Amino acid sequence: MIRRRTLLSTAMLAPVGARAEQVRWAPNRPIRFIVPYAAGGSTDVATRILADKMTEILGQAVVVENRGGSGGNIGGEIVARAEPDGHTLLMSGTGLLTTNRHIYRSMSFDPAKDLAPISLAYTSDMVIVVNPRVPANTLQEFVALAKARPGELSFGSSGHGASTHTAAELFKIAAGIDLLHVPYRGSGAAMNDLIAGNIHMILLQIAGAVGNIRAGQVRALAVTGPRRYPLLPEVPSIAEAGWPEAVSTSWGAVMTTAGTPQPAIRRLNEVIRQALASETVQERFRNAGVDGVSSTPEELADFIRAETEKWGRVVREAQIRVE
Repeated sequence: MIRRRTLLSTAMLAPVGARAEQVRWAPNRPIRFIVPYAAGGSTDVATRILADKMTEILGQAVVVENRGGSGGNIGGEIVARAEPDGHTLLMSGTGLLTTNRHIYRSMSFDPAKDLAPISLAYTSDMVIVVNPRVPANTLQEFVALAKARPGELSFGSSGHGASTHTAAELFKIAAGIDLLHVPYRGSGAAMNDLIAGNIHMILLQIAGAVGNIRAGQVRALAVTGPRRYPLLPEVPSIAEAGWPEAVSTSWGAVMTTAGTPQPAIRRLNEVIRQALASETVQERFRNAGVDGVSSTPEELADFIRAETEKWGRVVREAQIRVE
């Protein structure tokens, strides 16, 4: 079971007895923390917050590096092909770990075999936003508009198979509407085009949208979590709006290269859990629109398998493919 940071805090006290004997690994050079997406999105923001605290705990630099492209596959391959010694980490989201294998006809690596789970890092509700010139003040009005103009309205995403894409496809299926998908290399680029009026809607993590919402550059219609989100209390949930079957939450998980020794994985898991136990980190996460959540490597492996099955069904129904 994936557990919230508050439930894990007592488990992260100083190791004693046999547990102390297990924790022997320590980095001997800076750790590369690969973000397989462009800078500016919630994955990037959360990774930098976590890396700061990990640097403090380890006494060794944890350096974030953005290597976006191909739905996260480029950054994922860097980690998959790295030396399996614990010095190369990946902050991966839903798309790379659960849907890319369903979408891409061929991948140069297998996330299930070539990457090793360390810990879940965060979950993030998403928000549906439109350009202010779109004549829809509610999600119901947007759906009515889309039904009146099938195939004419467009939505952007951070790439084929990313959670910003698959969650939007889930909403399309639930609402019975036809929207044109426009993929970008990151949510930041999609947001820029939305503000410019080049696309009509995007569904993205709250972290990447809250500033634009507050500045009046985009209009929020609904959040995709099971309930309203504290940063946007005035915005109804997608269930309140009438589509509970479209509830979805994205997440970020820390992975490393398959074959990394277990002492390194255990130590990195402990450091991540300790970092997420910090109230400072939790506050920074909340301000960024994400919720810090950790897990054991085994819990994360089970979680990824369940998510792969769930989003695989969406990919098949939406017929998402990349040649």
